[in-house]
Amino acid sequence: MPATLMTDRELQFKSIAYRRALLQLIFSAGAGHTGGGLSCLDILNVLYHRILRVSPETRDSPDRDRYVQSKGHSVEALYVVLADRGFFPRTDLQTVCRYQSPYVGHPTRKVPGIEMNTGALGHGLAISAGMALAAKLDGRSYRVFTLLGDGELAEGSNWEAAMAASHYRLDNLTAIIDHNTLQITGPTRDVCSNEPLDDKWRAFGWTVRETDGHDVAALTRVLGAPPEPGKPTCVIAHTIKGKGVSFMESVPRWHHGVPTAAELARAVAELDAVETRLREEAA
Repeated sequence: MPATLMTDRELQFKSIAYRRALLQLIFSAGAGHTGGGLSCLDILNVLYHRILRVSPETRDSPDRDRYVQSKGHSVEALYVVLADRGFFPRTDLQTVCRYQSPYVGHPTRKVPGIEMNTGALGHGLAISAGMALAAKLDGRSYRVFTLLGDGELAEGSNWEAAMAASHYRLDNLTAIIDHNTLQITGPTRDVCSNEPLDDKWRAFGWTVRETDGHDVAALTRVLGAPPEPGKPTCVIAHTIKGKGVSFMESVPRWHHGVPTAAELARAVAELDAVETRLREEAA
C-alpha cells in the first residue's frame, strides 16, 4: 500500500525536504542531473506516498505495483525518495558515485526498490509495457508506471512501445511525461520538436491526461484516477526544470550541473524561505 495518508500541505513540505536532500546529495557526490531531478521530485513524491502499492516489506511481492524510471539520468531524485521511504538506509546516500558503491549515476537493480536498470533513453516504456503485459497474462492486478523525459521522446523505440501497449490494451500501464520542455542542448522544440504531445499519444490509442507536475493535489487526482478500460494512460505533467531554485529554473546548464558550496547555500536558503512561508500560512 502507499506509505501514509499525508495531507497536501505535508506533501508540500516533503517535496521541499526532498529538494534539499537532492541538492546535498549531488553536491557531495560531485555529479548528478540537478535540473531534471528537481523537475520530477513532486511526481515521485505523490507516486510513493499516495499511488504505488509497494513498500520495503512488499518489494518482492508478485502483486506489487512497478515503477520504472526511464529518464534514468535523474536517478538522484529516486534515491532520495526511496531512502526516505525506507527501502535502504539514508546513510547509503553518502556513497553515491563512490568506488564500488551500487549507487551509481543511473538506476540499477542492485539498489533495493529499483525495478530495472535504465539510463539508455527510450527503453523504459518498452520494459514497462512488457511488465504490464505480463500482469495481464498472469492474471495479476498490479499496475505499472514509468517516467519519461520529454527530450527522451525523440527515441523511436518509445513510439514502438506506445503502439504495442495500445494494441495489447494495457490499461494497467501509465506513462508519465516530465514535460519541462528543456533538454541538455536547449528547448525540446528547437532540438527535435515533439509537439503536439497530446495529439500524438491519442493517435497511438492512449488516454491522455494533463496536469501541473508540481501540484500535489492535481497529481494525486490524475495519477489516482481509474484508467479507461482497454487503453493505456499517458499523463503529461507540465513541469519546470530546476523547480524550486530560482537560478536553476529553466537554465540548460543545470541539466547536468553540480552546485558550488555558495550555490548550495543559496539554494537551501530559498527552499527554507518557502517552507517558512508555507508554515506561516498554515498557522
